[in-house]
Amino acid sequence: MADNITVCGPETEFDGIMEFSTRLVIMGKFNGTIRSKGVLEIDKVGVCTVDKMEAVDVIVSGSVTGDICAERHLEMKSGSSVHGNISAARLRICDNVDFEGQVTMVNNPSIPDIFSMDGADYKDTLQLPETETR
Repeated sequence: MADNITVCGPETEFDGIMEFSTRLVIMGKFNGTIRSKGVLEIDKVGVCTVDKMEAVDVIVSGSVTGDICAERHLEMKSGSSVHGNISAARLRICDNVDFEGQVTMVNNPSIPDIFSMDGADYKDTLQLPETETR
């Protein structure tokens, strides 16, 4: 069964509070608060101004101004811009990222200790959210 994906296209502008539980890709403009139990992706043309952005996994290819909290994984792709404080259990910052803020690494008990598991279980932990290659 495929994941449900919602896309806010490049012409979309949204102000307010957004809550969702699957996968959301923002290609337009968003202003407000985001709370999610799913995956949030800010496309390379997406622009978000938030007081707080919370999701299980966050992938930023575009621009975010405001605080980001990723329960599991936060990735800032090359060419992205993040101005705000971030917290995540896992963090990946690629080359050529404009980042200004503080980083807090959180201990997430749902993330297993890779040093105490067998090879097959370790391989499963390497599965990151699917993203297209850019």
